[in-house]
Amino acid sequence: MQHPYLTDDHIEFRKSFKKFLDKEATPYYDQWEEDRLIPRSFWRKMGDMGFLCPNLPEKYGGSGTDWGYSVVLIEELERVGSGLVGIGLHNEIVVPYLEAYGTEEQKQKWLPGCTDGSIITAIAMTEPGAGSDLANIKTFAQKNGDSYVINGQKTFITNGIQADLILLACKTDLNASHNGISLFLIEEGTAGFSRGRKLNKIGLHSQDTAELFFEDCPVHKDHLLGEPGKGFYYMMEKLQQERLIVAVSAQIAAEEMLRMTVEYVKSRKAFGKSVSKFQNSQFKLAEMATEVEVGRTFVDQLIACHMRGEEVTQKVSMAKWWITDMAKKTAGECLQLHGGYGYMEEYEIARRYRDIPVSAIYAGTNEIMKLIIAKNMGL
Repeated sequence: MQHPYLTDDHIEFRKSFKKFLDKEATPYYDQWEEDRLIPRSFWRKMGDMGFLCPNLPEKYGGSGTDWGYSVVLIEELERVGSGLVGIGLHNEIVVPYLEAYGTEEQKQKWLPGCTDGSIITAIAMTEPGAGSDLANIKTFAQKNGDSYVINGQKTFITNGIQADLILLACKTDLNASHNGISLFLIEEGTAGFSRGRKLNKIGLHSQDTAELFFEDCPVHKDHLLGEPGKGFYYMMEKLQQERLIVAVSAQIAAEEMLRMTVEYVKSRKAFGKSVSKFQNSQFKLAEMATEVEVGRTFVDQLIACHMRGEEVTQKVSMAKWWITDMAKKTAGECLQLHGGYGYMEEYEIARRYRDIPVSAIYAGTNEIMKLIIAKNMGL
């Protein structure tokens, strides 16, 4: 499919990246799902080929590309499997914070490693008692001379097991709400920082997710990202892109589920004819194809707006909830059309069915998206 925002260069880049994935990811993906981990060697290969953080300026190891290249990466990684979401998080969510709000010294220290695959990043916002309600996080950084001492706990952290650099949201003022949140960069090996168990999730098995603990963890003030007390506002500025990425990934998942189901019903026979010849199958697939096409049109429009630097938070909130809901519905319908085989792990639809529900939860739940939409409507 030719997207309106992609040039011939983007299309050639897609061919190159797809060829890379066909060789380095697709044959091993089932094993990664069993291992519950994407190996660091794959991150290194991504870095060697220039597929990590391509938007970064060349002086930090990037290629200085536009966001269309990122869209290609997000889409093709999702086609292999949703468990590769941690790479998109690294490229398009964590690293942009460092580029936007970091000092030149911080950028020189960490960004080259982020582009060559030697540094894997994570972002730690969610806590056992605070998810979408970020103003109520309890992790606290107590000022102590030129340093801070951090205490607290985070959970559901993508890339949490392997991350070398963690962007940590915590309170620096317990008496303030939104204005009391700051962001810190925590390196692997920092005293008082430890990881809990690798969390056992319903889906996204190859994507490592962890609990993180901070016990009297000393962090020098030069690990503070941006200004103290501005963390919440930084996060709000970056959430448009994060939620758009979730919508793009869910759109690709829906397209893939529809494609594999059309192939399956054409080849599967029941009562002496192809399952695709039954009116019920045709109607279900026609409905899904229509919704997938609507989703694609909407998300393409938003990508083009985002690439032009437009503020489209309202529409991105709409796309995030509607497309992830559509993808969840598509998963259920497609599994049903596979019959008993859809419940078997060797059929990809089973994995897709497990992987897609979390897209309606992370990056702000779909209920929060509806609240944002309603607020912007003046309700």
